[in-house]
Amino acid sequence: MIQSQNSRVRATAYSNPRSIFDVAGKRVDAERLEAESAAGDFWNDNQRAQEHLKKLTALKRVVEPWDALDRDTSDSLEMAEMLKAEGDESMAPELEKQAAELAQRLNDLEFKSMLSEAEDVSDSFLHIHPGAGGTESCDWANMLLRMYTRWAERKGFKVELIDLQPGEGAGISRVTLAVRGEYAFGYLKAESGVHRLVRISPFDANKRRHTSFASVHAYAEVTDDIEVEILDKDLRIDTYRSSGAGGQHVNVTDSAVRITHIPTKIVVSCQNERSQHKNKATAMKVLRSRLYQLYKEQREADQAAKAGEKKDISWGSQIRSYVFQPYQMVKDLRTDVETSNIGAVMDGAIDPFIEAFLRSQMGKQKV
Repeated sequence: MIQSQNSRVRATAYSNPRSIFDVAGKRVDAERLEAESAAGDFWNDNQRAQEHLKKLTALKRVVEPWDALDRDTSDSLEMAEMLKAEGDESMAPELEKQAAELAQRLNDLEFKSMLSEAEDVSDSFLHIHPGAGGTESCDWANMLLRMYTRWAERKGFKVELIDLQPGEGAGISRVTLAVRGEYAFGYLKAESGVHRLVRISPFDANKRRHTSFASVHAYAEVTDDIEVEILDKDLRIDTYRSSGAGGQHVNVTDSAVRITHIPTKIVVSCQNERSQHKNKATAMKVLRSRLYQLYKEQREADQAAKAGEKKDISWGSQIRSYVFQPYQMVKDLRTDVETSNIGAVMDGAIDPFIEAFLRSQMGKQKV
């Protein structure tokens, strides 16, 4: 039983190259780039060398975990075969545990292989904005803020509050987070869209049922080596006094920064630093990321139009419904994945929704 389970791990990993995006080919490419980086004139062109090493790092990020899984699977198989030959069953429970861990590692690697776009591995900015509905929607946006913060903590990601504006009476009227960790954007891009809440309002004295909406947008943090043209004449920069959680009483100077990109009407803010200079730098990072995403969507729309395809790339569609009353159900409207455990979901257990959506996109990607 132990041997067959470990064999199944290996067979799954290596019988379907599409599922791992050609690890063998990437290994050959990595070995070639590694050899080229050892050349004596490698650093003569510093920019070219940096690009070379970036490609090598990206390849190793794919290849090395698969190689480690292969080695550990081989070790486990050899141990199982040796104990079987000796008739020793004392290690059976430990080997069963190893087999389960190997299967989970395989599942994790196959899942990460779905995140094949260059920016998927990047850190992410996450923006949450309540829809119409006043206090109800502001409170719902705050609940989503907690849900994503708890999810990020579960994943081992670092969360930094970039900008937060409190709502009137309760909740928040907007928030921007930086979520930092490997594949942060790859995961969070599955959450972009409109989230709908149905519940008995805690703010309604008559205990009526209310429906609230909030939009969530994820943007890959654009690195310095990616060019996004931003002209000074296209920007309006305003400063104001920090306020709200994380900013209230931090200082009494106009250190918070709001940048408006006039051609696109995109507005970004940052108030988490004491320094106006640092807040401006962070706000510009957010703006670059949002413009990069906008221009990417426009290119995809143009390509789809030329190909005669109808492709929905908007962020504005409703993606998930959270019903607290009269029954309890969270349902993803794109994949039909649902659960009645709303407490766990609101505490950050949203990976089943993310994974199902990303898997549903596999058939739409060109491998």
